[in-house]
Amino acid sequence: MRLRALLDTDALGLRLLGGEDELDRSVRGVMTTDLRDPSRYLSGGELVLTGLAWRRDADDSEPFVRLLVQSGVSALAAGEAELGSVPEDLVLACVRHRLPLFAVHESVAFATITEHVVRQVSGERAGDLAAVVDRHRRMMTSGPAGGGPDVVLDLLGSDLDLRAWVLSPTGRPVAGSKAAGPALPAEVCARLAAEHLAATRAGRRAPHRVPVAGSTYSVFPVRAGARAPQAVGASREVRETVLSDWLLVVEADAGDWAEERLDLLYGVTQLIAVERDRRDAARTVRRRLAQEVLELVQTGAAPAEIAARLRVAAPVLLPGLGAAPHWQVVVARVEWEDGATETGPVAQSLLEEILVDPRATGPEHSDRIAVAHTGDEAVALVPLPAVSTEHDGSETGVLADALLESVREPLSAGLDGDGRVTLGVSAAVHSAEGLRGALEEARHARRVAAARPGRVCAAGHQELASHVLLLPFVPDDVRRAFTARLLDPLRDYDRRHRAELIPTLEAFLDSDGSWTRCANRLHLHVNTLRYRVGRIEQLTGRDLSRLEDKLDFFLALRMS
Repeated sequence: MRLRALLDTDALGLRLLGGEDELDRSVRGVMTTDLRDPSRYLSGGELVLTGLAWRRDADDSEPFVRLLVQSGVSALAAGEAELGSVPEDLVLACVRHRLPLFAVHESVAFATITEHVVRQVSGERAGDLAAVVDRHRRMMTSGPAGGGPDVVLDLLGSDLDLRAWVLSPTGRPVAGSKAAGPALPAEVCARLAAEHLAATRAGRRAPHRVPVAGSTYSVFPVRAGARAPQAVGASREVRETVLSDWLLVVEADAGDWAEERLDLLYGVTQLIAVERDRRDAARTVRRRLAQEVLELVQTGAAPAEIAARLRVAAPVLLPGLGAAPHWQVVVARVEWEDGATETGPVAQSLLEEILVDPRATGPEHSDRIAVAHTGDEAVALVPLPAVSTEHDGSETGVLADALLESVREPLSAGLDGDGRVTLGVSAAVHSAEGLRGALEEARHARRVAAARPGRVCAAGHQELASHVLLLPFVPDDVRRAFTARLLDPLRDYDRRHRAELIPTLEAFLDSDGSWTRCANRLHLHVNTLRYRVGRIEQLTGRDLSRLEDKLDFFLALRMS
């Protein structure tokens, strides 16, 4: 039962003294005590009743309240019979520790409150148990095959009064119960997915409790056997599933639920997992088409043979399309720092999810994406019904930066500091002859992305006309030697003299060598800037008036 329900029961004579924002806390039991330290008898979730006999002076309130909070009690109710009113020092201590505090009128016996709480809590537990049995029967007869995850979520809403959603690992809404009302905001979905992935990688047992935007959510992984405890976060099994599992989110704190109710929710996740497996199986045809096209392109098949295969793929991916579409190629790679192999299937599932429009709901939008995998690489064939041109002359379609905008936060949490996701996107092509070049272009772009810092990176074909195309192909030892020769003398000088030569060099190059613009940018006098640039040239033996030396410094800074 909730604290709010106790306050609303007039017969109990309770008056709220503090903690109005915490009235939705659950009460799992009741205890009466006048011990100075009752913590050994507390297990959490209790309403503690006290006559204040433990209090000798004002200094006793703070340690007493602190012990209650550390024991996880839900609230404190203090009787007024002994002192006539609840002392102000106790009120202030409860406010500091966010512990709800009630005053009990002197005409109300603690036994009356105890009996009421025990009766209500026992009744709720009995009702939960009966509900579990009935819900299992109903969900097994009208489960996903009769309407997808929404059917199960509607039962949770109508029968257990739970607002629930199914999210993808990137936080995209897949389904929601009617009782859930409006869709969760995108930032809330991303936060829930990120917290779930981080907790899973850390090996914490589900459900994962996530407070966000003023509400508390409990997150359950959607997979077969989800009731079993997680293995160690860095295990191979977790790495193979954490970036592809759906998650069930309920707006409730499952920390104080009975085992029967938790078992019900885990049963729900397994029913949803059946639907997830069914939809994964439906992708088999599209994956096979992508695999066949990829093999033809990589083996140098004739354009006519590739075009024939594309004509087969187009109606499957874009039903009703009259003309052959344009195509883009997207390449993805998932890498773990310990060199774990067999990441191709993980990258394939992840790329299928990433390519879904984040503004779209439901899994059916992924029916227009064909993804194959070879080795540790996943390759997506993305059809475009038409390619339009923006006012600046650039083509629309899949854009590298936009691709990761909504998924970077949850994916970074799922990679947990020891993995990376890198993607490359090609330009659109309109014929079979262009696919081989598009594939190589996407692979080059992915290597450019891999040369950047960060756990989740992408690069597009637009960037391949720049010098950055060359940087990923410079061997690591050559790169280190080049940057050390140019920049180490400046770093050493900065470390000894706090001279800020490196920031000055970066600003000078960014200002195209303009003394005035650079001095203004750094808030320096031009003479001070000239002194610093002279010191840079003296330490490195280079001349920043020469284009070749400017370019060397620019590349060294980009590679460092």
